[in-house]
Amino acid sequence: MTREWPLVPPPDHCPALVLNADFRPLSYFPLSLWSWQDAIKAVVLGRVNIVSHYDRIVRTPRVGIRLPSVISLKEYIPASRTPAFTRFNVFLRDSFTCQYCGESFPTPELTFDHVVPRSKGGRTSWENVVTSCSVCNLIKGDRLPRQCGMIPLSPPFRPSAFELQENGRQFPPNFLHESWRDFLYWDTELEQG
Repeated sequence: MTREWPLVPPPDHCPALVLNADFRPLSYFPLSLWSWQDAIKAVVLGRVNIVSHYDRIVRTPRVGIRLPSVISLKEYIPASRTPAFTRFNVFLRDSFTCQYCGESFPTPELTFDHVVPRSKGGRTSWENVVTSCSVCNLIKGDRLPRQCGMIPLSPPFRPSAFELQENGRQFPPNFLHESWRDFLYWDTELEQG
């Protein structure tokens, strides 16, 4: 005998989109999401406002609680102005695109390349590292761009936190609840109108 499960998602599939006090996501990439447990805890502690709910209720022995789908912080948290120099942030700055061949790749298939190789005095910094696919990285090897004719499509630069967040908006997560859409892309739609 097969058991029919209701169409209501289990609570683990109900993360809450976290907005800053200005109703913008704390982060676009990765998207600022909290588990339903963390969202409920923040609500009970009075740290957030509930903006929207799922059609899902979790029950305690005394009460049923509708799971929040969108919450906003009560206090504004300013964004960091200087993003960390990490492999992932380099990929995000370059939109997950090899700066030599122009192809986009999933993160596990990307690496980074020192435009001026370290053996020739190049530093590991925002201004000297670009996203590269493995094939292009191997072809370029330990040569300067002019020696091998491989000039990065965009010169490497130190991005602002805003620039990384804007790039992150190009890569929505696999799951977007309908209640999130107004908070994720509203300013893009206004610019197009």
